[in-house]
Amino acid sequence: MFISRVASRSRDASIHRLLRRLVQTEHSLREPWHCAFGCSQQFAALESSRCLSTSAWPHGKKTDFQAAYDRIQKKRDRQEKAKDKQGAKLLEVWQGITVKELAKVMNRPIDNVFEAMLYVEGTDDYDHPGATINNMRLLDAIVKKCGFRPDHIKSPQTKASEVIHELEEERDLDVKPRPPPKPSELVPRCPIVTVMGHVDHGKTTLLDALRNTSVVEQEFGGITQHIGAFSVKLSNSTQTVTFLDTPGHAAFSAMRSRGAHVTDIVVLVVAAEDGVMEQTKESIRYANEAKVPIIVAINKCDKPEANIPNTKKGLWTQGIALEEFGGEVQSVCISALKKTGLDTLVETILTQAELMQLKADPKGLVEGVVVEARTDPARGRLCTAIIQRGTLRKGSFLVAGRAWARVRGMFNEQGQVIDEAPPGVPAEIIGWRELPSAGDLILECETETKALQAVRYREQQDMKKKMEIDEIAIQQKMEEHLKEYKQELEKKRALGLRRRIRKKGVLRPKETIERTDPELAVVVKADVDGSLEAILDVLETYHSPQCRLDIVHYGVGNIVESDVNLAFPFGAVIYAFNVRCPEDVKKLAKETKTEIKTFNIIYRLVEDLKVQLTERLPLAEIEEIIGQASVLQGFVVKEGKKNLPVAGCRCNKGTLDRKQLFRVIRGEEVLYEGPLTSMKHLKNEVNTISKDQDCGLGFEGIGFEFQLGDTVLCYTKKKVKQKIDWNPPGF
Repeated sequence: MFISRVASRSRDASIHRLLRRLVQTEHSLREPWHCAFGCSQQFAALESSRCLSTSAWPHGKKTDFQAAYDRIQKKRDRQEKAKDKQGAKLLEVWQGITVKELAKVMNRPIDNVFEAMLYVEGTDDYDHPGATINNMRLLDAIVKKCGFRPDHIKSPQTKASEVIHELEEERDLDVKPRPPPKPSELVPRCPIVTVMGHVDHGKTTLLDALRNTSVVEQEFGGITQHIGAFSVKLSNSTQTVTFLDTPGHAAFSAMRSRGAHVTDIVVLVVAAEDGVMEQTKESIRYANEAKVPIIVAINKCDKPEANIPNTKKGLWTQGIALEEFGGEVQSVCISALKKTGLDTLVETILTQAELMQLKADPKGLVEGVVVEARTDPARGRLCTAIIQRGTLRKGSFLVAGRAWARVRGMFNEQGQVIDEAPPGVPAEIIGWRELPSAGDLILECETETKALQAVRYREQQDMKKKMEIDEIAIQQKMEEHLKEYKQELEKKRALGLRRRIRKKGVLRPKETIERTDPELAVVVKADVDGSLEAILDVLETYHSPQCRLDIVHYGVGNIVESDVNLAFPFGAVIYAFNVRCPEDVKKLAKETKTEIKTFNIIYRLVEDLKVQLTERLPLAEIEEIIGQASVLQGFVVKEGKKNLPVAGCRCNKGTLDRKQLFRVIRGEEVLYEGPLTSMKHLKNEVNTISKDQDCGLGFEGIGFEFQLGDTVLCYTKKKVKQKIDWNPPGF
């Protein structure tokens, strides 16, 4: 079998070389033949452009026929190139491609490729399917002979090696979570419980009752506006539970989503008087997405207006199958204010945690998640984090997103210094060089060099992604420009060579666009990253065409002079949420006439923003109908040389005022809009006509005759204040 294959390949190669010699012999025989005969033979040679060139002419000086031949040959070459450019299909080829691979990408038999090679010089060595084509010039010639346009790309082997190299580089430069631990390395940990529900349903009051504090009194407006993490040692148990308190307001949906994805158990607080509300449904959806078990706490059961059966029925409609209805979700009736039913709730939480057998690996490099981040005036940048694996200690090097830190200290929710944070325990971490974002994964590095390397690598990757997005936008812009250029070119061709399209202007058009529409520029500063995220989410819902809203800058921390200097050129308003404004910054803002507005409650900030947008709207012109009249008969009155059409009318509604504007309507068509030339009552000129009075109304410059049944409206134009048509969800 092997001998027959070798014989077959050698036979094919011999045939290939023989055909090539025949073609070359044909070329060598044609040239002297054409040179020996006269002009008629030369003319016949025009039909075979590949067998004749200008160097084959017998005389050194070109004749008129030779010159004509060159012109025709060049014209044919241009036409062939244009045809290839327009009609030929692009074919992706690479250096080192084999004859077999070339036939595969062409989707043609391999014999077609060998046949095309007969007409390309220098392809003698490529006489078997496995022959590698490294000469790109010959490869392009073969591709063109087959009717394609070559498109040079990297070989599949090169691409695969680059992918492997990138993976190895990512493994070496970036930081990744460790593989899952062995079951023997796991130890029990405290459960993480997230309290979720609608605004003002008593979530923070419940947590205050569990840990004997009064956090709700410290919250502005009585509503939670931050996500809080703290450990509670239950009074009737030796166990410790980590609680996450999430805001219930509609603006803080991202916080609720984060809380659901880092927790073990969700305690859904529902007020018995209100039942299932909008944020209750959203909390259920987040818990289901995170596949976290739910415990329902029906709060405010001590109120007279409490309707527990209706609340349970509302939960059933949202897919919460309570145990009493044959489901698996446990429910507890409580009163957080009077601290009734809390023991049953705690017992339910501990039972659920015991069934889940929560364990973690306390050794090795730390892994955790950022719950909240902020800038403290005394301690600098810090974040609240929950440790998920390993034990965090002072001096550790951490990476979260594009931020890194060397842990200078750790604190609990009461501000007390702690030496270590095992899995499941929340901690405030200081020592960040840049502020991380809420929701970022925290990973520990062995050295500071490794942490810096990982941050630089992530910055480069983000820059690459941004460049790819920009490249797509640039490509789209270029395609639009090319489309416009082709349309303009078609117009020029349609007009001919002698007629040109006159340019619209001599000078280059301005690249800057002056905007005349109303706009509001803002600078947003917030105390924590989560609150800033909530405010920006609200601003993203603004799409009103009435007034533009520009966010000049946003950040976490107190207002500084650079914020004022940045807001001044734009005339921006600085919105500060739960942050201070130092006296020197206030003085600078007063000098530059920059407005600073401080708020502690998010819905008040949004209300003021709506007021600011409304104030910038121009006055709107509206029409107010003063009176209405019906045409009884039409006349034409001659005044001098002019024929003035007059409508004999009767006022049906309101009053007709000569000084105002009038509109003539026939059916649904408006025939005339404008002032009157005269208003008469019993041949006397008057200024007003009251209801049920007859009158004659004179119009000038109209080209129609009045008919019975036409309607005449008297109206005036007024300018009134507009109101912004923006209503963010939940406000």
